Amino acid sequence: QVQLVESGGGLVQPGGSLRLSCTVSGVALYYYSIGWFRQAPGKEREGVSCISSSDASTDYQDSVKGRFSIARDFAKNTVVLQMKSLKPEDTAIYYCAAGLYCSGPRGIVVADYEYWGQGTQVTVSS
Repeated sequence: QVQLVESGGGLVQPGGSLRLSCTVSGVALYYYSIGWFRQAPGKEREGVSCISSSDASTDYQDSVKGRFSIARDFAKNTVVLQMKSLKPEDTAIYYCAAGLYCSGPRGIVVADYEYWGQGTQVTVSS
């Protein structure tokens, strides 16, 4: 059974940094692409970043390019999302998910991911 658990969320001031982790169990990390999504109150869940299982290629939503980076740690079966220069509009519940594809012509899409974690809250506020 594939399970994903997020950690590392919290409260941070604008301009600060956070490091989110997604620990995967029940399957080796290289079987699936891993994506990070977020959902703010009253908004739809949106793709933030992903890393491909096949070649470790990455993709980012335009609003986070240059501020967020994604990486895999095979020894820990974990995917990390490093977030810098955080803005109040980054406030959301962040979810990680596992799927066959990182992204496509439509970008990083919720429907392409099969397994989901429970989410971790990120709040950017002074």
